[in-house]
Amino acid sequence: MIVLGLTGSIGMGKSTTAKMFAEAGVPVHDSDEAVHRLYAGKAAPLVEAAFPGTTKSGSVDRTKLAERVLGDAAALKRLEAIIHPLVRADADAFLARNRAAGVPVVVLDIPLLFETGGRDRVDKVVVVTASPDIQRARVLARPGMSEEKLASILARQVPDAEKRKRADFIIDTGQGFDAARAAVDAIVAELVGDKAGKPA
Repeated sequence: MIVLGLTGSIGMGKSTTAKMFAEAGVPVHDSDEAVHRLYAGKAAPLVEAAFPGTTKSGSVDRTKLAERVLGDAAALKRLEAIIHPLVRADADAFLARNRAAGVPVVVLDIPLLFETGGRDRVDKVVVVTASPDIQRARVLARPGMSEEKLASILARQVPDAEKRKRADFIIDTGQGFDAARAAVDAIVAELVGDKAGKPA
């Protein structure tokens, strides 16, 4: 089984590209979706213990949690120490299920793949990119986003140019969704073909 790591900076179209892989029949593990699930389940008591008052009815209140950790590097580190191992275990279970089912290719959608040392967990890396102007316009169109917020998010992410240098495949969503879908299909065809040609 080939494990494809999908990553890209904020506003590059990574979530849309992940959907395209799913539509092409490739199982996708979405780290952000896993965090949502964990916040409503096994992560909630751990987060409440570390940050009292941030859960409500057994689920993490993301707004309250954000107020506690944003701009506080030590608090953010404490939260990541709780969440990252849980997300990783969730991804490992996903990989084990698909490996047992004989699936040829899967995608791990990891926004901070390079930042969190995730490169060693995947066989190939797909970086989703777009021009800085398109990225900025997309992000600033989001509710509650500001230039300052965007700058602080980008400061925590490996620069796009560096990500592209370290990629095995690049998908430019600035060329339009049809071009991005064609790029996804070409990657899947290449990898499934590679897999089909290899002895089990």
